[in-house]
This record gives sequence, structure tokens and C-alpha cells, in this order.
Amino acid sequence: MWYVNAAFTEENVAKLTSAGFTLSSTRGVMRIEKYGCGAELRRGSDNDYHMTVLPTIMLNGQFTVLWDAGYQKFLITHEEHKFPAHRAQLVNMRKFNEELRTALGVPTYYNEAIGSTCQFSVYDRVKGRPGDNPDETVGVVEVPEED
Repeated sequence: MWYVNAAFTEENVAKLTSAGFTLSSTRGVMRIEKYGCGAELRRGSDNDYHMTVLPTIMLNGQFTVLWDAGYQKFLITHEEHKFPAHRAQLVNMRKFNEELRTALGVPTYYNEAIGSTCQFSVYDRVKGRPGDNPDETVGVVEVPEED
């Protein structure tokens, strides 16, 4: 997880292509992609870029949210559908995150470097308490995987 309030100059962002990232820009919004993962920077009034979408796994060209349901990690889409996160996706997200941090000069702290961190975690297995049914608590709809 990124807790970054830093601003990135145009020169910093331009260096990302030499690090192998794919950049696409539309009206001050910079999308960064690599390994099936992505992040988004927006140009602020100070003319620098600020992180608006944290590094995450992308599905069908859309950003997802990583959710730890206690028994499984899931990817949640903007349409509130959930998909199981696969090992390869989590490995790629970690690699993307590390390379992006290095390219932008953002420090990595110990607790962020030891494993995948989720954007939110909701689970509680005690019947009758909030979180006993994670899908209801988060408000997602399960979509069957295609074979």
C-alpha cells in the first residue's frame, strides 16, 4: 500500500518509459501499466503529478481493489464484482509496485515490503457480528470464473 503524498515532476514521470512502463496520458491524467498492473497520476494545479489510483491489478483494462476476505484475496471491480486473486497476479503486483517505487524514488518501508497489502480487509467469522458474511459486508456480487 502506498501512503505517498509526494508530488512527481514531469521529468520523473517521463523516466518511467525507460524503466519499461507503458504510459498513456489524457488531459493531465497519466496511466502507468506493466505486468497486468496499473496506477494513475493526475497533474495538479502546481503542474506536478500526484498519485490518485494506487498500484493495483488490472482486469479488462480497469483498475481493481484488492480485498482480503480472511480466507482468500479477491479483486473487486468498479461494478462491485469479485474475482479470486491468483498467485501470479499478486506476484506481478508486487513486482510492479517495487519497480514503480524505485523509478519514482519513493521509499519502501518494512511493513510494506514483507507481503501483499490490501486496500481493505473485512472479515469476522462470529455469526451475527458485522463481517460474518464478507460479501454482504463489502457489497460485492460474485461472478463465476470462465473456464
